[in-house]
Amino acid sequence: MPDTTWLAAVARLRARREPGVLVTVATVRGHAPRRAGAKLVVGRAGAWGSIGGGNIEAVAIDRARERIGTDDPEPELMDFALNDKVTNRHGVQCCGGAVTVLLEPLPVVPAVAIFGVGHVGLELARVLARHSLDLHLVDTRTDMLTDERLDVLADAVAQVHVHHNPLLPEEALAELAPGTHVLIMTHDHAEDAALADAALRTTGLGSIGLIGSAAKWSRFRQRLATEGGHDDAAIDRIKTPIGLSEITGKEPATIAVSVAADLLRTFEAGRR
Repeated sequence: MPDTTWLAAVARLRARREPGVLVTVATVRGHAPRRAGAKLVVGRAGAWGSIGGGNIEAVAIDRARERIGTDDPEPELMDFALNDKVTNRHGVQCCGGAVTVLLEPLPVVPAVAIFGVGHVGLELARVLARHSLDLHLVDTRTDMLTDERLDVLADAVAQVHVHHNPLLPEEALAELAPGTHVLIMTHDHAEDAALADAALRTTGLGSIGLIGSAAKWSRFRQRLATEGGHDDAAIDRIKTPIGLSEITGKEPATIAVSVAADLLRTFEAGRR
């Protein structure tokens, strides 16, 4: 990726949902190939930018690739002495100074798809949009996805992807990245049922949540078994009701906070 910036490289890794490591020259004492602040982005199959080449860069890339995909999200500092008395893995750098390099993991962020951007769906999107994740909003109704209505997400930290699927919202499931958590909360119980069935048939999804009452779930469970042909183990992948059981309020914002908190807990469990 010639002539790119480190920021563009980070954005590209995120768009591809690939992990990486951001390497930064943190401190420089004496003479060194690059000043403090120089950056390098390391992915599994490439590296972009430079922290000065030579042994510093080669060792940093080696270490970054060791870190990629591990369960250790903590940053790491590496110290380099640039003199001919130090035995280096990738040759001698004798500038005469010393360099400290910071390695910061760039993990693949969680992905969430909300099917149904009504009162609860929009409130939930507002909460989740404040977090670093990929957020997919899917609805069959054009008026739920207007720029004016979604303007409350304009300052989102999340990357928001809007899907208008007027006939078959379940088709959006095939576009989701592996591990995406799915929340089904449309305005139509028939649409919810079709989405629940399709979600169980889609490989690689994360958790599946369905909003609704115990009576609704009883009907859905029977249909998923008899008409859908799903066994109990598959059906049990669907969590309903969603949210924290100890929060019982029915206001859309209250439900949204409850669901978001439960989902964040799922993210935390997945990182352990």
